[in-house]
Amino acid sequence: MRVPSSSPLLTLSLSLSLSLLLTFACTAQQQEAPAPPRLLGTFAKLNREAPKPYEYEIRQFTQTLDHLSFSNLPSFQQRYLINARHWDPQSGPIFFYCGNEGDIEWFAANTGFVWDIAPRFRAMLLFAEHRYYGESMPYGSREKAYKDAASLAHLTAEQALADFAVLITELKKNFSADASPVVLFGGSYGGMLAAWMRLKYPHVAIGALASSAPILQFENIVPRETFYDIVSNDFRRESVECFNTIKRSWKAIETDGNKYDGLVYLTKKFHLCKTLKSTQDLSDWLSSAYSYLAMVDYPYPSEFLMPLPGYPIKEVCRKIDNAPDGSSDLDRVFAGVSIYYNYTGTVDCFDLQADPHGMSGWDWQACTEMVMPMSSGDNSMFWRFNFDYISTQERCLKDFGVNPRPYWITTEFGGHDLRFALGKFGSNIIFSNGLLDPWSGGSVLKNVSETIVALVTKEGAHHIDLRASTKEDPSWLLAQRASEIKLITEWIDQYHRVRKETNSSCASI
Repeated sequence: MRVPSSSPLLTLSLSLSLSLLLTFACTAQQQEAPAPPRLLGTFAKLNREAPKPYEYEIRQFTQTLDHLSFSNLPSFQQRYLINARHWDPQSGPIFFYCGNEGDIEWFAANTGFVWDIAPRFRAMLLFAEHRYYGESMPYGSREKAYKDAASLAHLTAEQALADFAVLITELKKNFSADASPVVLFGGSYGGMLAAWMRLKYPHVAIGALASSAPILQFENIVPRETFYDIVSNDFRRESVECFNTIKRSWKAIETDGNKYDGLVYLTKKFHLCKTLKSTQDLSDWLSSAYSYLAMVDYPYPSEFLMPLPGYPIKEVCRKIDNAPDGSSDLDRVFAGVSIYYNYTGTVDCFDLQADPHGMSGWDWQACTEMVMPMSSGDNSMFWRFNFDYISTQERCLKDFGVNPRPYWITTEFGGHDLRFALGKFGSNIIFSNGLLDPWSGGSVLKNVSETIVALVTKEGAHHIDLRASTKEDPSWLLAQRASEIKLITEWIDQYHRVRKETNSSCASI
């Protein structure tokens, strides 16, 4: 029987159905942006059980908490590592690694390049730990340092650079090393610090190798879709089918998660240790894996972030594409992401909080001055989302009680019109990048001047040039490192030549 169109029951039924459809549609369209990708963050922790690959002495330096005021605040102990085995006190350089957001011993263990070249340069090696990370905690402990916004107030890039400048200056005095030129090294956030330090303290260091340093990943300097587009392209170049499976999986997660007991179903499907609280948590977990896989898509096996095979994205896509017939998109995605989270096969269940997005030093920095806007568009394999400053502000107010300052970094260090600005007053910076690394999109990929150069490799991933040399190193990586060594040699030779000429001129007066 046909119900008349004027039936109140039909009107109510259609109204409710339309309401439910619109609610579901809006939920799908308004899926949140993933948790902001970290440069390194969680992973920068040393495995205390593993043998140390290099020898160094661990020392402490009494550091000023606030270099930018004369307030009466307690000092703190900054940890640094030193190796002077090959150093020539008469003319040998000091290679200084700018510590990033983690344990400095972890960075020393994963920056084999400086260890490899130290003998040929007769260089002293210094690795300085970044304040509020590792064991370099103000107020005597992590608990006190991370207590609230007041105790975290001095966790900034500016204060960290001042730490490095003071440390270098004092150590050169202690070692009577005035004639030793300082060359800065850093990868990722450490690379950003190395570049910024060369610009702000040119009298302290003669040059900087800034590897995978996204100093342009702020405001609207680069397109906001760049990061996720690069991650997506890394997967698409291996397999279009793999790319499409991942792209479809987000809708499948939302569809299954919205069913009755859907979160329980997804928990079992992905072998999670605890029942999901939302589909967003699962999507964030997967999104993090894809982003990190793009960062460490090295041509050889590594354990930089996780134990992984060479070219891990290729292996992930092989798992996704070659799953048994009848496998769903979620079955395929789980098989693929297990390459990242469980390549050793020793994990029984996955704890999403093992890759936390809770309170940490980097979360604080991202909520204050390190605001890196990112979006995902139509070319991405991720769900579509736009950077929302209001949401970011609300999250930061909730977590820390602070408002982000999205324009401060470019005010302090520059970024807009880079070629014009740095071409006028900057010199001796190498920006090295591999185009597989999603952070390369926010870095400097073209020469700024004759002395601020960009070394770009098509197959390179996240600061692979700073890693120790291996027998598996491809020819393009060997060539990149050779170029870096040549430029660093020129900086040092020029320094000694100018210093000699200056001394000769002074002696004749």
